[in-house]
Amino acid sequence: MHTLSTCLFAILVSLGIQVVSTGGLSAQGSNGTTLPGVAALRERKTSAATWARPLRGTWVADEREDAAGVALVAQGSGSEIIVSERENTAVLQAARFLSGDIASISGFAPAIVTAPASMRVRIHLATLGIDTVPAAINQVALQGRWEAYQILTQTHDVWLVGSDSRGTAYAAYTLSERLGIDPLYLWTGYTPVRHKTLILKPTNYIAGPPAFRYRGMFHDDEDILPRPFEDSGYPLRIGDIPLDWYERFFETALRLKMNMVAPYTRVHRRYEVQKLASDWGLFYTSHHYDILLSNPFGMERFGLGRARAAGSSWDWYSNREGMLNYWRGGVLENRALDAIWPVGLRGAEDRAYEFPPNTSDSEQARVFRAVVDSQIGIARSIVPAGRDPVFAFTLYSEMLAKFERHALDVPPDVILVWPDDNDGVMRGLPAERGKWKHGVYYHLAYFGGPAKQVTHTVTPMRVAGEFRRIVDAQATEYLLVNVSELRDFVMETRMIADIAWDGEAALGGTEPESRFVNWWTQEYFGESAAKNAALTYAHYYKLLDRFDGLWRGSDKFQDALSELHKRFTGVPYHQIQDDTVAVLRARDNQYRAAKTIIDRASRQMGREQRQFFFDNAVLGLLIDWRPTQAALLLSKALREPDPVRAWALVEASRLPLETLENEIRRSEWPPFDEWYRKTWIRRETRPSNVHRSYEQLRVFLSSGGTRELAEPPGAAHPDLRRFCEKGNVCSGPKAVIPLR
Repeated sequence: MHTLSTCLFAILVSLGIQVVSTGGLSAQGSNGTTLPGVAALRERKTSAATWARPLRGTWVADEREDAAGVALVAQGSGSEIIVSERENTAVLQAARFLSGDIASISGFAPAIVTAPASMRVRIHLATLGIDTVPAAINQVALQGRWEAYQILTQTHDVWLVGSDSRGTAYAAYTLSERLGIDPLYLWTGYTPVRHKTLILKPTNYIAGPPAFRYRGMFHDDEDILPRPFEDSGYPLRIGDIPLDWYERFFETALRLKMNMVAPYTRVHRRYEVQKLASDWGLFYTSHHYDILLSNPFGMERFGLGRARAAGSSWDWYSNREGMLNYWRGGVLENRALDAIWPVGLRGAEDRAYEFPPNTSDSEQARVFRAVVDSQIGIARSIVPAGRDPVFAFTLYSEMLAKFERHALDVPPDVILVWPDDNDGVMRGLPAERGKWKHGVYYHLAYFGGPAKQVTHTVTPMRVAGEFRRIVDAQATEYLLVNVSELRDFVMETRMIADIAWDGEAALGGTEPESRFVNWWTQEYFGESAAKNAALTYAHYYKLLDRFDGLWRGSDKFQDALSELHKRFTGVPYHQIQDDTVAVLRARDNQYRAAKTIIDRASRQMGREQRQFFFDNAVLGLLIDWRPTQAALLLSKALREPDPVRAWALVEASRLPLETLENEIRRSEWPPFDEWYRKTWIRRETRPSNVHRSYEQLRVFLSSGGTRELAEPPGAAHPDLRRFCEKGNVCSGPKAVIPLR
């Protein structure tokens, strides 16, 4: 075993975390293969190829050592990118990104042309059936395969050839990463290593098809990014998210070789957003209650019910035509897009559909099937010829129990989507495939009971274990991952994207979670810092092993401050129990041990690495540690008989909380200004408000211990009618989101 891995193994085992050696810290080779007999870069597929070798920049040749490569940029000029006029818009967008990526690396932006315009090196983006490709392209390996591609260098040409348009686009995104572009750069802030002379090594690389056919991110419970603002100062809960944020979401998905997106549920929708997704190469889909992409959130809030003649009740028995009209409106709006159409029967506010009392299971099943058949009929009658509609039904909430007791049925051409428990553990998976294809709905983020809206708490260990079950159950036709506004969940999103592309290579062998963390720490923080970065993540996942681990300290701080409020207002109070104090002390000691490792790792990193390490691995620990430190001081104050000394201990608790405020600001670099602001989800007294302890203490100290923090009047259920006036986005009477 490699010396570094040996040390890592011993220390992680002492923390109760299992690891496996991969012969060093390195990265994936994807599921690519090479053609025999070609002198080219070779990435051999093994049973554990994913997360086995570095990726970023590994195809850049040293100009002094590899004259056989293709010079994309040399002496201030360089290549051109050729895209046929007949190519799909997804390919053209990939070409634009590739040109920008080469410019970021070299300073030279290749022109995008439809035919060779000079004797320059040519980068061809070509799709089988649309473009002519050289004989060296292995058409047998590509033809008829979903999203497969080949990257081939010749003397003065680079061929990026796809079996279909998305395959061609993924070839470009793969090349960008191998030249040095981080697929997550919009969130990590990483800039590529500069090369004034940019030479691509001789390459012949084939990849695909992906393990999961449809795979993408769901940007749900949007609470940070909507604009404008409510009277409370929260981002408007029925507002608009600026288009540049959707562009960030979509670009990231494509660079991770995803092909689907559910861009929103509970904000104002603009057609330009879903059209942009489709034009760039993503299937547009949505939440399980957003039947036929009809936008039930906008039924009353944005006047869609009136516009579509949906009637006044959501009742199949009395208003069948109204419901069909509403769903038909969703298909009419989105019929020209690449889309995956949710089907099913759900209430208009993401609650169970309400049948009349005492309706039998058999009658509910009859109605359900009639509804789904009607929805499929609507879509097929409206979607243009050549766009064979894809349908999905999610077994969420009450639907899973009904399906498992055979109380509902869907046609065989509907994908059955199995849910997790909202915390990354699958509630169900098919024991047998039956007549359907199957997929999964998975949560990294969630607003509800196990709220996960601040930092990542679904561990790589859980992801690896659950996706092994998913792959074994062959539930690989569809994968939707709830990531909310994405930034805080990029690590496990990257892991899932890699599994979705090649599940067997990613999950093969033993303990893929350790292989992933080892790869991640080297790929993102460098070889020197990798060992201590991996140890930091080991502490992170041990301390924040549950969704509520993030606010254990702030909850105990709140409990102690409440008792001090009683004390300073002359009401009988209680001390914090000894066993609770012991737990706080133990966690404080664990955080101190982690801080030593964090400091060591940070000293071994460059500026960008250090910032992203702080954002992704450190801040989550601090959000719990600082209130834990403050809670320990308040527990001493409760035990201190002298009121003057007790008050001094309360004042001393301000220091760790003020420190946390500064640490939070450190992670709010542009474009993430005010990323940890209060919102309708993260209201003043909610645990997910990371400023809660600090604000509680400020109110307490400023009032001499007589007042407690409260939410602004009407914060939970604000009057948003002023946003529903003519000319504003909301044109309906119902401008309130029912809180779950």
